[in-house]
Amino acid sequence: MRVLPARHRQLFKEPFGTLFLSFEEVLIQLPGKRVFSVGDVVTAHLLTAGRPPDVAVVDGHTMRQPYPGVKIPEYHQILVKNPPGGLTEELIEASAIAAGQPGTVIQVEGEEDLAVVPLAMHAPLGTIILYGQPGEGVVMLAITQDMKKRAEELFMCFEEVSTSSAREVFNI
Repeated sequence: MRVLPARHRQLFKEPFGTLFLSFEEVLIQLPGKRVFSVGDVVTAHLLTAGRPPDVAVVDGHTMRQPYPGVKIPEYHQILVKNPPGGLTEELIEASAIAAGQPGTVIQVEGEEDLAVVPLAMHAPLGTIILYGQPGEGVVMLAITQDMKKRAEELFMCFEEVSTSSAREVFNI
């Protein structure tokens, strides 16, 4: 289990990719691209637009409030637990599996906000990752070698903690 210490949280306030104010601006850039989505609202927008993501990471919430839920029943489902402010080995491994298996939904019990980091590390070059920037818009992250390196740098900001410590802190 990895936890993001308070001293590194400011690194995650800025968009990891390009911020778009409207979803329509993003949609016109997606044809022919492999698309991964992180978040229920972004995933729901893709489904409504008739452009299902190749991989989706959802948790049934938006801005920590319940969201009606995003269902893609024909996709392979991977269920994982992940607390706010952390990355479990389950989520990291699921990201690696899903990145190589289009048609996968990672259903997170807990919070998926930081899933973009391991997903970016594992996504094939040329993949587009979309996620919401609360109150601002949608972020589009095009996976290049430089972005993979940046994802690894962000991943190194997390500190490893024992599973028993994580259970006590996060009730997992």
